Amino acid sequence: MPDRRAILTGAVLGSAAMVGATAFGGTDAQAAFHRADPNLVGGQLDPGFAEGLVTSISGGVLGVRGSDRVLHRIQVTSATSLWKMDPISLREVAVGDGLYARGARLPDGTLAADAVWVNLVNLDADIAAISASRVDLDHHDQRIVAHVVKGKSAVTYKSDEATGDLSRLKVGHHVRVLGVWLPNTSEMTISTIHSMATE
Repeated sequence: MPDRRAILTGAVLGSAAMVGATAFGGTDAQAAFHRADPNLVGGQLDPGFAEGLVTSISGGVLGVRGSDRVLHRIQVTSATSLWKMDPISLREVAVGDGLYARGARLPDGTLAADAVWVNLVNLDADIAAISASRVDLDHHDQRIVAHVVKGKSAVTYKSDEATGDLSRLKVGHHVRVLGVWLPNTSEMTISTIHSMATE
């Protein structure tokens, strides 16, 4: 089984590459990926960004242990956008979930979250098998089952508009897949597959 922590914290962003979801009018998977703040220099950390695994939930505050072992407190309010394949409420966030959050630091160091993406994964992989309901992926020699959600999962071919038609995907194609990790499994649900295939 793939190392869930490695996929969540290594294969996804690796740095502060998110902006607040409200700038895009939503909190879908695409909204989470954007170029880093141009004002950040070199390896400078973005104070408005946090990532890691949820270790505690107390009221509206999430305790999160980052991949660098830094502990974060993330304040979720009624104005915070939360996404896990669809917009969700704080009740649907669980200890053990991975997350990425964007917001503003309060004087005590707490991150007041504008947007939180839960169990979001963004990985490069090769298609090992495909059916109407799932796409088996080879990611660094690890097999990941990616489930197709009718009416929600989409694919983009080169620069074409997103479509629910996966018929042009073929075994062996290299793809980038955005979606939601299913905790404690080697499976995910597909939000968007990006394919550069021409045929």
